[in-house]
Amino acid sequence: MFGGVLNTSMLRKAQDKKLVEYKLINLRDFGLGSRKTVDDTPYGGGAGMVLRPEPLVAAIEAAKQKARFRQGYGGQAKSKKQKARIILMTPRGEKFDQTKARELSKLENITLVCGRYEGYDERVTQFIDEEISVGDYVLTGGELPAMIVVDAVTRLIPGVLGGETSAEKESHSQPGVIEHPQYTRPEEFRGLKVPDVLISGHHAEIDKWRKTQSK
Repeated sequence: MFGGVLNTSMLRKAQDKKLVEYKLINLRDFGLGSRKTVDDTPYGGGAGMVLRPEPLVAAIEAAKQKARFRQGYGGQAKSKKQKARIILMTPRGEKFDQTKARELSKLENITLVCGRYEGYDERVTQFIDEEISVGDYVLTGGELPAMIVVDAVTRLIPGVLGGETSAEKESHSQPGVIEHPQYTRPEEFRGLKVPDVLISGHHAEIDKWRKTQSK
């Protein structure tokens, strides 16, 4: 699922610039037995399957190991302990927002754990640092929420957007403020005109209008 998103547009360019590196860990690689089983029926009964703790925790520990001894882009191993965090994508977690994205963008390594099926064995939560939710709705798994977090965090890494102030002018860069309306050519489209202030050439008035609209 991740290939199309991580290798497109800004996320791909961030990799090309060596500003970020994405690594995918397949839970099946840690599955049990010849069938690489990762789930089982829940104790107490109920519909659906639940991710078992053994393969999920093994995958988390493998991610921690990769973070601890990650190879530098220049080919030299980084043995120094890095700022890392293990995050479980779950509907009961802290609500993800721009403030959280900025916090995560300052870390050197983030591992996002994606649930599936009816969820995961609760004991898995003893092996993570925090839980994050992207909203109060149900999805098939944690992959889409993880990609949302990756996109929001990556664009805040210095140099990814090109201009150092690009991310500062976006929606939610300040509490209660969204980006002002944007217009481009033509000046009139099907009777809808660009606001006069934007074509006035009066930069102080344009700036005032934009600030008012942003609030």
